Amino acid sequence: MSSTAVNDSPLIDKKGGRPKTSPSPWKPKKNKKEREDFPGLRSLNGKWGYLFVAPFIVMFIIFGMFPVLYSTVIAFYEFDPLAGAGGLSLEGQTFVGFENFIYLLQDDRLYTAIGNTFDIWFWSTFPQMVISIGLAAVLRNRFLKAKTFWRTILLVPNITSVLAVAIVFGQLFGREFGIINWVLGLFGVDNIDFVEDPLASHIAIATMITWRWAGYNALIFLASMLAIPDELYESASLDGASAWQQFRYVTLPGLRNTITFTLIVGTIGGLQVFAEPLTLAGTTDGGSTHQLLTLTMFLYDSAFGASSKWGYGAAVGIIITIIVLIVSLVNFLVTRKLASGEAK
Repeated sequence: MSSTAVNDSPLIDKKGGRPKTSPSPWKPKKNKKEREDFPGLRSLNGKWGYLFVAPFIVMFIIFGMFPVLYSTVIAFYEFDPLAGAGGLSLEGQTFVGFENFIYLLQDDRLYTAIGNTFDIWFWSTFPQMVISIGLAAVLRNRFLKAKTFWRTILLVPNITSVLAVAIVFGQLFGREFGIINWVLGLFGVDNIDFVEDPLASHIAIATMITWRWAGYNALIFLASMLAIPDELYESASLDGASAWQQFRYVTLPGLRNTITFTLIVGTIGGLQVFAEPLTLAGTTDGGSTHQLLTLTMFLYDSAFGASSKWGYGAAVGIIITIIVLIVSLVNFLVTRKLASGEAK
């Protein structure tokens, strides 16, 4: 072979005459054209992110932050929207300092509303959690047919209008012609007044809330159950564990964080119950003895009811915010304790 042929070989370096390394077929060399397909992306920087999040920030400031700050200010006034300069101006409004808060802390309706709210929360949250976990366990069964259909059906109550749910359940819990009382009458139980009786009315409201949110929470629990490795169930089955023992010692520990999450969300949502008790009571003051008066109904009745005291209603809103913060703090501490226990 001539030297010219050797030098022209693609595997020989023409300058030093040393053999070149054969190109690896597993790491193909990138084409320069392919690297420059999107040259404009290099000119972008983090400042463009502010442009994309600006609509949310603007909407949050206008409809989220500003109402909170403004209501905090008018809580210190005897505010009349028709007095003074009108609009959002505070000119002509009477500054009363902490009088709204002092009168609020002496108002028996506040403590009645707090008690009713947490009572409804208790009767709705814990039964709802048991039902949701049970439904999720049924949906996780590998022998269940038409799983997608049943999962879709569970979301129907959640997308139903709250007002429609309250009206339908108001008819079901009617004193004279309600289906619930008719069924109870078959067993010799006298008619129950689900509006005037405090405990019965709270259970009726809790039933509405449970019917609406049990399916939604069941899908959350189902997603958490599907994340539990099947090997744990197989190992438990080989050790002779029954279905109930597998559920108790494998499924429930795996749902610890999800249970905490649903408890936190349910607590915050329970402090905002409004449409169901309002529809059942038929009045914003919560009935003849305020047996259905919740915190949000108390706020609405104070600000937009017969008295129409906007400053007093704003003070109620601040008290509700403080209660929510306290409950959230308790939930945070409980969650951190559970997480630390799980880590150990």
